[in-house]
Amino acid sequence: MKKSSIGMLIVFFLLIPLTLFLGTKLRGRSYYITSTLIILELMVPFFLAFEGRRPQARQLVVIAVLCAIAIVSRLAIPIPHFKPIFAIIMISGIAFGPEAGFMVGAVSAFGSNFFISQGPYTPWQMMAYGAGGMLAGFLAQKRLLPKKPLVLAVFGFLASLLWVGPLLDCSSVFLSLSKISLSGALAIFASGFPTNLSQGLSTFLTMLLFSKPLLEKLDRIKLKYGMTEADNGL
Repeated sequence: MKKSSIGMLIVFFLLIPLTLFLGTKLRGRSYYITSTLIILELMVPFFLAFEGRRPQARQLVVIAVLCAIAIVSRLAIPIPHFKPIFAIIMISGIAFGPEAGFMVGAVSAFGSNFFISQGPYTPWQMMAYGAGGMLAGFLAQKRLLPKKPLVLAVFGFLASLLWVGPLLDCSSVFLSLSKISLSGALAIFASGFPTNLSQGLSTFLTMLLFSKPLLEKLDRIKLKYGMTEADNGL
């Protein structure tokens, strides 16, 4: 396993949960500090990916554009809880690897909240959105996720419903319950199921209709600008 992938796992399973836990102990608008720390922690896999070679600006530009597209996809659709942003994040991970998927997810959550609203939930959204891109990237990297529209659509639906959605619901568990209990947590997860289902359907449709043309365009960009598989450790 690449150093960047190992770094990504350490960041996701150790550093970010620790940051979120410590962030709940702070008062005031501590979510800005927590969000900034998460963004800094996300840079660790990038540094590991770039170790021993020069960072290529064209790669960072593509990632920045994907972040912008993901942000717009969350803001442009007026239907609540029916946004294509998860699909864009997952497609980013499939095209450029788990580190890039995590980065696009976290940055798009943080950036889009400037237009919606920032809050204590922002760092949790950054983690959950990033987790969706990371999962898609890992599966694609291991060739366990065929780039077929229907397969990607089903994966996007299940990942939104069973992975990203429950991670988002965790923010309500830790931020709204005065005392965390199994019954309280289950009630929150149950109440969040319709929202996760709606978001899963949006991801399904977006993947089914747009995954093939988007991935083809991203593959052409990788070929045109010499972004080899070794460079896709982003």
